[in-house]
Amino acid sequence: MGALKTHKDLYLKFKKDALKNGLYQGTRVEAYFLSAFHLIEACAARERIHINKHQEVRSMLEKEDQIFEKETEKAWRAFQKIENQLRPKFAYSLSWEEKDLEEIQFQYEKIEKICQRKLKNA
Repeated sequence: MGALKTHKDLYLKFKKDALKNGLYQGTRVEAYFLSAFHLIEACAARERIHINKHQEVRSMLEKEDQIFEKETEKAWRAFQKIENQLRPKFAYSLSWEEKDLEEIQFQYEKIEKICQRKLKNA
């Protein structure tokens, strides 16, 4: 269960930075993204599964649907919205608006709720 503890610790460390209002928004977005990834990895680790790369979240969650069961699609869709639609606005340009950060927070909270239910007894 070492991987589970490691991913839970990283989830919390990145979440702490994501919540720091004084940081540049792009830095906070990266922290939300990494926090969400490690939280999903913690859930996978609970099932003795390792996703390994953020680009493989959707395929692994679909393949190993016992991780989130009926909430599988909801989890990967929220993660992909952050990863592919919102994060690039902050990481590769200055085309983001405040509503984009709010949407990242909304998607992150979806992931967090799903994962917390999964990890409740871990």
